[in-house]
Amino acid sequence: MTIHHDKMAYGKLNSLTDEFSEERLQEMVGRLSGQEKPEREYDKMIRGELYNPADEELTMLRKQVRRLFYRYNNSEEDEQELRRDLLHRIFGKHGEHFYCEPPIRFDYGINTEIGENFFSNFNLTILDVAHVKIGKQCFIGPNVSIVTPVHPMLACDRNMRPDGKGGMFDYEYARPITIEDNVWLASNVTVCGGVTIGHDTVIGAGSVVVKDIPAGVFAAGNPCRVIRPITEKDKMKLPNE
Repeated sequence: MTIHHDKMAYGKLNSLTDEFSEERLQEMVGRLSGQEKPEREYDKMIRGELYNPADEELTMLRKQVRRLFYRYNNSEEDEQELRRDLLHRIFGKHGEHFYCEPPIRFDYGINTEIGENFFSNFNLTILDVAHVKIGKQCFIGPNVSIVTPVHPMLACDRNMRPDGKGGMFDYEYARPITIEDNVWLASNVTVCGGVTIGHDTVIGAGSVVVKDIPAGVFAAGNPCRVIRPITEKDKMKLPNE
């Protein structure tokens, strides 16, 4: 008896030797049954697409970080070890040396990355619906807001709507923010979604940053604009120099 090998079928049999996680197997079962797992609202949010912030997972993540920063904001000055542990649990990524004067507030915390030697003064607010990346040696003045969320311009897209379960929700989206190394944001600065601030730049008090700011400049205003470059003439004589 002659056995005929079907190369295409043989190749499919080979794939059965692959290792699959339980999650992967469940996805395959879902496809076969016509019940493919719906995409997470978190993934839509991070990609900058319209998403539902009332989603169960997102609501849980926001509650989680609010518990953490509530404990941080109500901690005592001599509880520095506790504060460091809480910040470690709040930030998605951080350097070895970092500190925030309480109070602080976040949407998620896990979507924010800070570099080495980060310092923020009182009342830092980071609405990290999209990724927020802050570089090394960045100083943040009091009452600074770093806000990634964006609401639709048209009221018909923006307004609250029923979720079919007795609740209400609104669609929103977000744009990431990047603040490069050695940046100082002075008091009451607001940085809006989609903005990159270049390294070694200073943003003056009360500024609203709505567009990218290049490296090595002093910028200020509403909307924030470049005032002048920072040069060697700005060098100060430090003690013992």
